[in-house]
Amino acid sequence: MSVRRELFGALPDGRKVERFLLASGAVEVTVLSYGAVLQSVRAPDASGAVAEIALGYDDLDGYLADDTYVGAVVGRYANRIAEGRFSLDGVEHVLPRNNGTACLHGGPAGFHTQVWEPREVPGGVELTLTSADGDSGFPGELSASVTYVLDDDGLTVRYTAETDRPTVVNLTNHAYWNLEGAGTVEDHVLELPASRFVAVDDGLIPTGIEPVEGTPMDFREPRRIGDRLRDADPQLLRARGYDHAWVVDGDGLRLAGRVTAPGSGRVLDVLTDQPSVQFYSGNFLDGSAVGRGGRAWRQGDGLCLETQHLPDSPNQPDFPSTVLRPGDRYATTTVFRFGTSVGGR
Repeated sequence: MSVRRELFGALPDGRKVERFLLASGAVEVTVLSYGAVLQSVRAPDASGAVAEIALGYDDLDGYLADDTYVGAVVGRYANRIAEGRFSLDGVEHVLPRNNGTACLHGGPAGFHTQVWEPREVPGGVELTLTSADGDSGFPGELSASVTYVLDDDGLTVRYTAETDRPTVVNLTNHAYWNLEGAGTVEDHVLELPASRFVAVDDGLIPTGIEPVEGTPMDFREPRRIGDRLRDADPQLLRARGYDHAWVVDGDGLRLAGRVTAPGSGRVLDVLTDQPSVQFYSGNFLDGSAVGRGGRAWRQGDGLCLETQHLPDSPNQPDFPSTVLRPGDRYATTTVFRFGTSVGGR
């Protein structure tokens, strides 16, 4: 394992952004101090050929103009909060609305737009951020950290946070994956060990938790993503594809999703201790963002598996709580394991 640190660029106000290059065997990962972004992941296919499997930009300007959250850590609250407001201990808090009437991923000035303070750790990098009381409407000064460590077990991402006032927290990484390195992800085969999912309304706000049985949301057995993507199912029509939270079966650190690319033989396992994983099939990639190598991202060019709490939990009393109080510690782990379906697993 090795870690290399270098300058990636500077913001218009002069603040420097650094890049950390992590290597373990044939797998290479790069992380930015801007947005705690997972900028690049290179992994071998079944024949040993190494290629890029995560969407990203070549330079800092791409990330400064980005509106897809590509590779970033999103917060203070990942996913949607209905009507951009929630009540905590009898006090209503108003957030920016940046996705219809909802607050998405902490708002337009969320953690994905911040410069985090980096520190090298064995095999990786720790990034820390202090979010002021009232930042984007969220109460309490929050001290957050994200640690990326690459080793023989894969890429382990650990999130922690502490607060001086009661608040809500839900952090995740918004990486877009394409295990073929290019082309559509519709031919990728997905497995989600989840018997329930969060149904949504036209604004993609939860309406309840429903069984996957008999619906296009059933990925308990491996299935090609494109098989039912165009079904006239109300849930798929509302989201223009898949953009839902699956309630992962079991507890503790367990498999939340497995993706296999038939062409390359690459396999990605995602493990988490969180209640759900948001599977997003890249429905809103419309060709307006030009990523690495001058390639425009179009619908289905990447998929996301975002490990997190359920969307809109602050307004959903039946969902697991996302409240963090002084003296308590938010701590969660996600592991991305890279392998192959032929001779590499």
